[in-house]
Amino acid sequence: MSLEGKIVIVTGGTSGVGEGCSRHFAALGNQVVIASNQPEAGAAMQQELQAAGHDAIFIATDVSDEDSVAKLVKQTLDAYGRIDCLMSNAGVWREGKVTDFNEADWNLIFGVNVRGNFLLLKHVVPVMEEQGQGTILITTSVAAFIGFPAHALYCASKAALEVLIRCMATDYAGVIRTVGICPGTIDTPMLRASCAGWDIPEDELLADVAKKIPVRRLGTPEDVAKAAAFLLSDEAGYINGSSVMMEGGTLALPPW
Repeated sequence: MSLEGKIVIVTGGTSGVGEGCSRHFAALGNQVVIASNQPEAGAAMQQELQAAGHDAIFIATDVSDEDSVAKLVKQTLDAYGRIDCLMSNAGVWREGKVTDFNEADWNLIFGVNVRGNFLLLKHVVPVMEEQGQGTILITTSVAAFIGFPAHALYCASKAALEVLIRCMATDYAGVIRTVGICPGTIDTPMLRASCAGWDIPEDELLADVAKKIPVRRLGTPEDVAKAAAFLLSDEAGYINGSSVMMEGGTLALPPW
């Protein structure tokens, strides 16, 4: 695949979908910058991947903090001299209807999921413009298209990213290609955290969910990573300003 040899930043790169993508991109022969606010996990991943012969570094990053994002970009350029691809994947989740949220919830969800993307693009886009090319992949969610019960803030934040992807495609036409990936029910720590509070055991609950998905299983971070690698590669060069669903057919389900 023509993704090989590219400099790729993955935010939220130490857990769930981000970890799966970081590992997969490294295995494909890319120079991977793992960005995350989990320094211990990041240091361990860097050591493990480098020991396996892969070219990967970890940079501690808080995408909701502009100074931290600026340092991520600078350190990446210091290490590799360019940024070919950005997978903007860092995200957070909270439950709640519109009557439940507070200022802290708002600042967290929109600070990471929306502002974090804007800050990354603010600092990465000029680098790609100077290079004359670049590819950006933003992790959204099927939550951008479904009114999940008691997920108003999270759904709204992911819907905002869908429009952002289209704006990027028009604002930087001919230079930067921007695409999205929309995971559905993926077996990640975030998904398992959402099972808290149910009377049903976690594994039993997720097994029941899996039976209702048309492909009859949960997705895995590796599923998303394989699709993400294609979307970032030159083979996907005519995909721009749109998102690919990774939800096992969930959106095809009738409302009964």
